[in-house]
Order: sequence, then C-alpha cells, then structure tokens
Amino acid sequence: MSEGAASFRDMGPAALAAALVDARRRTLSLFDALAAAGYDRAARVPRLPILNPPLWELGHIAWFAEWFVLREAMGTQPGDAAGASLLTRGDTLFDSGAVAHAARWTLDLPPPDALEAYCRAVLDAILARLARTPDDDAALYPYRLVLTHEDMHGEALLYTLQTLGAAPPPGVSDAPEATARGDIAFTGGRFDRGGEQSRGFVFDNERQAAPFCVAPFAIDAGLVSNAAYLAFMQSGGYRDPAYWSDAGRAWLAAQGREAPRYWRRAGADWQEMRFGRLQALAPEAPVRHVTLHEAEAWCNWAGRRLPREEEWEYAAASGHPGFAWGGLWEWTASPFLPYPGFAADRYREYSAPWFGSRQALRGASFATAPRLRSPRYRNFFTPERDDIFSGFRSCAA
Repeated sequence: MSEGAASFRDMGPAALAAALVDARRRTLSLFDALAAAGYDRAARVPRLPILNPPLWELGHIAWFAEWFVLREAMGTQPGDAAGASLLTRGDTLFDSGAVAHAARWTLDLPPPDALEAYCRAVLDAILARLARTPDDDAALYPYRLVLTHEDMHGEALLYTLQTLGAAPPPGVSDAPEATARGDIAFTGGRFDRGGEQSRGFVFDNERQAAPFCVAPFAIDAGLVSNAAYLAFMQSGGYRDPAYWSDAGRAWLAAQGREAPRYWRRAGADWQEMRFGRLQALAPEAPVRHVTLHEAEAWCNWAGRRLPREEEWEYAAASGHPGFAWGGLWEWTASPFLPYPGFAADRYREYSAPWFGSRQALRGASFATAPRLRSPRYRNFFTPERDDIFSGFRSCAA
C-alpha cells in the first residue's frame, strides 16, 4: 500500500473542510458505538493506563480544536491561547497536559448531549473561519494540526473498542488479508530522511530533513504471518529465554504470556478475538496485537532482525510495487529519538516528552485515516503495548 488517498499535508481550505467534517462524523460514530456498549459513563470504563473514558476523549478532541484554531494558541501553556473556551470549565476538564490521566475518571463531566453540542459549535465555528482563510501553509497549519489530532484519536477509539470487546460502528472492516512473502533486496544509498519539507505540513519529529545513507539490506515484502508466528510458538519460543531480551524476559515473567494477546485455544487450533468476537485464526494473515518484545523474540528465533526506521522509510518511499504496507503498524528496531536540529512545534507535548522512552513504529493500520498515511510518518509506543493494531516485518540478519 502507498499513500494513495489525498494527504492532509497539502490540503487546501475546501478539502480541509470536508476532511474535518469527515473526521468529526467518524469520532461521533465511534463514540456512539462505545455508548451502545455502556461506555459513555466513566464509571463503567476500566481504569487502564492504555484507555481514556470515551466521554472525556470526546470533549478533549473538540477542546483541542478550539484551542489551536478558534483561540489561536501558539503553544500549550495556559497563557498561550486567546479568550475563554466555549464550554464552561473547558480548560479545567479537557486540557490533557493539565488533567492527570487517573483523574479523568473522577471529573464532573457534562452529559453526552452537552458535549456533542459543544463538538458541533466548535466545528461550525472552525468551518466558518476556514472559509475565510487563504490557501497558505502558515495560515492552514492549525487546521491541519487539529485534523491529524482528531484522526489519531479516532484510531485510539478503535483501540478502545477492541480492548473493551465492543463492536465497531458499521463500515469498519478489518478483514484479514494474506501477507506478501519473500524478501526484497535494496541496494541502499542516500535518500532524504523526513522527505520534502519546504511546503505543506510536517510533524516536528520528522524535522530536520537531511540526506541519510542506508547500507544494502533485504526486507520482507510483507508482514510476518500468523502461520510463521505459530511456528515460533510451537517450537517453544515463549518458553526459551534465549530468544528474549532482558526487558522481554521481565515482561514475559510478569504477563505469563504463551501467545499473542488476543489468541485463544480451540482444541488443537487457535482462534483470535476481534472486537469481542472469536474467529478462526487466518494462517496467511499478518500476526497482530504483538509487543516489541514478541517481535524481537520471533526475529531472534528466525535468525532475522527488525528493520531500522531509516530502512523502512527507504523501502516505503522507494515506491517498490512489492513492498506492501498499511494494514498494521510495524515495530522497528529504532528507539523514538529526535532527528538532529529538532525543535518542538505548537503542540509541544506531541513528541518531545516521549523521546527515549518509546519505540518507533512505521506504516499505518486499517484503522488509520487514509489521509494520514505517509512513508515519513513516525508512530511511537512503549514496547509492551499490544492493544494497538501492530505487527512487524523482518530483515535478513
């Protein structure tokens, strides 16, 4: 898969307006799906570090858009925005930098209908302002920023549905597809890591673009399949500490894991839990919901290795027709670190607080908005996360 659909990065006012409407429609449909399962009330949502109460998340999405577009914030500190929120106590309730994660279950939040009205009011005001905004990168920056923020939260709401075992809204398809087989050999060479940055939107962690030299490498055409991962399990991969890093062994001891998070035994066979429903494990589909630790252990067992970030980007940006990506986020061997010359953008907490404590993932997943997909996009999570729609591919060692 390639970028395909029009990228948000260079959308003009009309395309941005349509995309913002589409993102809000998706947000509300995902919230409705969670509400239908009873999770519109914080008291019914498990207090897990990987979740937010969906009602809080709904208000936060609208608040963030109001903060950066309508209130013209140039940063994330209390004095960086003009005026007051359209919602009484909006800053107190929905500023993720000021509201501790654990406190989000105990807030006196407005009811769903009031927050949905707030969402409508913010979007209507943004669209009215956007209609008067010139087609200029600087002027359109905040609109593109809040669009990506909402799209990312949309994917997070799908993680939440999977974690809680609730059905997604109609139209969400995660039907397993066969993964491509075999290696693709790249001769390597110099390329511009981070891509074109003289125009359009660029995330701060993609800067500064610079020529980068990649040595020759061979990489899987597709993601590691369920069948390939099952072979690792059947050979005792979860029981042999030799395949696991120190951190991986500690995680394994704490979790007692013998299979990926959502695999279930069915006699001699295996099934997989997807959005609360068991289905037969598709052998040729890519393995999903695996941690970095599991990906590394499989590679050690197979005599392979995870690709480095720059190798993945080089392969994806090459346009090679055999390099298939976009079904699942892909763990890499690279810790999430800044490029030389990094400087935080207006959303100052987007990247900087997480450097060195997260691992880089590349690609996209079936839940990623098509307009967000790019070979340059850097995702990042802690190594133990397996609630995300993650898989991996490998390189020849």
